[in-house]
Amino acid sequence: MSDHVSQRLQALESRCSNAGRWGSDDELGTLNLITADVRRRAAGLVQEGVSVSLASEMSLPPTQRSDLLVEHTIDLEPEVPDAVVDQITLDIHGWGTHLDALGHFHLRGVAYNDRRVDTVLGLEGLRRLSVTAMRDGIFTRGILLDIAQLRGVEWLDPTEFVTADDLDRAEQAVGLTVESGDALIVHVGLDARLSAHPDAAPRYRAGLDTSAVLWLRERDVAIFGGDCIERLPSDDPDLDLPLHQLGLARMGLTFLEWLALDRLVRAVERFGRSEFLLTAAPLVITSGTGSPLNPLATF
Repeated sequence: MSDHVSQRLQALESRCSNAGRWGSDDELGTLNLITADVRRRAAGLVQEGVSVSLASEMSLPPTQRSDLLVEHTIDLEPEVPDAVVDQITLDIHGWGTHLDALGHFHLRGVAYNDRRVDTVLGLEGLRRLSVTAMRDGIFTRGILLDIAQLRGVEWLDPTEFVTADDLDRAEQAVGLTVESGDALIVHVGLDARLSAHPDAAPRYRAGLDTSAVLWLRERDVAIFGGDCIERLPSDDPDLDLPLHQLGLARMGLTFLEWLALDRLVRAVERFGRSEFLLTAAPLVITSGTGSPLNPLATF
C-alpha cells in the first residue's frame, strides 16, 4: 500500500468513525441513534395496520437466494409421540436474511469503538460486540429507496454501483429525507435478476460504493438493509468490503443483509408511501457474530 493510499484509507476511517461517541464501553453503535423520540415517531406511521415480512426463506438445497440453512432434520419426538421436532444447522453469514453483530468485522486489527480484535474475539466467540448486545431489537422508521425504479430498470446489473448521488435522487423522488435514527432500505432488484438469470454467480452483485457508505455516516443512519450490500466485488483500491469494513468496524452500523423486498415494494406501491415502521430482533446467541431474523415493515 502506497503512502497516498494509506492516507486516503486513514481519512475514510476518520470520517466514518463513531469511536467514543457513546462512551468507551458502548456495544450498540448506531442503534444508539434510535431514541425514544425516534421510536414514538415511528409508531405513528402505523395507519393501515398491515405488516409484510422482509425475510428470505431458509430452504434446502441451497440456492442463489439462500444458503443459510446447512442441515435440517425432522422427526417424531421419542418421548412425546404426538409431537414433531426438528434440528437445524445454519451458516449465519451466507446468502439470506441475517443481522451482523458489530464484532463480525474489523479493519487493520481494530473493531468498532477502537477495540483491538484480540480483546473482542476469544476461543468461545465474541467476548464483546456480540449479537446479544442487540437483544432489545429494532423499532424505527424505515424508508425504502428503490434504485432500480429510479433508473427505470427491473434490476441493476451486477457490475453497477449504488452511489451517494443515487441516494440523493431517490430521496427526492419519494419526497422524504433520511434522518438520524432511520433505517434505510435499498432495492436494486436482485430477486428479479436472479429469476431471469438462474445460473448467475452469486458472488457478483450490485451494491453500494464508498461514496454511499460515507452518505450513511453523514446522515446518521441507524440501520442499513436491502437486497444489496456493497458491490461484489469492490473496485475500491483500499477496501475489499467497504460497507463492512467502514460500516461495522468504524461506524458501528447495524446491517440487515439480503432482505427479500418484493412484498415491501408492492406494499409501498399499494399504500403510496415509502416510509413505514420497521421492527426486527435477533436471536440472543451468546458470543454470536450474527443472527437470522424476520424483519417486518408495518404500514
